[in-house]
Amino acid sequence: MRDITIALAKGRLAMQTLDLLEKSGITCDEIRDKETRKLIFVNPELGLRFFLSKTSDVPTYVEYGAADIGVVGSDTILEEGRKVLEVLDLNLGKCNMCVAGPASAAEDLANNKIRRVASKYPHIAREYFFENKHQTVEIIKLNGSVELAPIVGLSEVIVDIVETGSTLRANGLEVLETICPLSARVIVNEASMKLERERITKIINGLRDVLDAGKEE
Repeated sequence: MRDITIALAKGRLAMQTLDLLEKSGITCDEIRDKETRKLIFVNPELGLRFFLSKTSDVPTYVEYGAADIGVVGSDTILEEGRKVLEVLDLNLGKCNMCVAGPASAAEDLANNKIRRVASKYPHIAREYFFENKHQTVEIIKLNGSVELAPIVGLSEVIVDIVETGSTLRANGLEVLETICPLSARVIVNEASMKLERERITKIINGLRDVLDAGKEE
């Protein structure tokens, strides 16, 4: 019996996912060792192995079958556009993908007069403006604080993740439109689901039971 491989996005989400897995009966203590230099973590008794990955790489590992299962934010799933099965919403890291900018940009946004959009998520931004607003705009890819773009005149608006909106308000910006809600999702490789349906479904159902029990508390 081969191991089922699970890819987790590095950081807080990985630890939150491990908490849920542990409640469902799946453990891997060595992955929590902050001093370890190991890349692969194995639970031979359960036939599982885990690895931590850069967030944007998780869907790639899953699409190509290097991981059978992955856990990553839906923003990454949408941006990367990989061919994977999205099977469960973990309701972790809930926030929204939004169009934001100064209040003065609201009218231009409503009338499809926006010309430049800055974002860490160029694919999501382009799709939203083209598919939903039927408008072609220039997308400027940024890797740092995108809130700076409309302040210095690089773009009229930005597309970014918004949790509380406090950073926007501190810089004279506001949410102008909400694109979609976001949260952590479980994704599965299509071939793995066919070949290991019973084992993978058991893991997914275990997580679902933990989530349902949490709702009842």
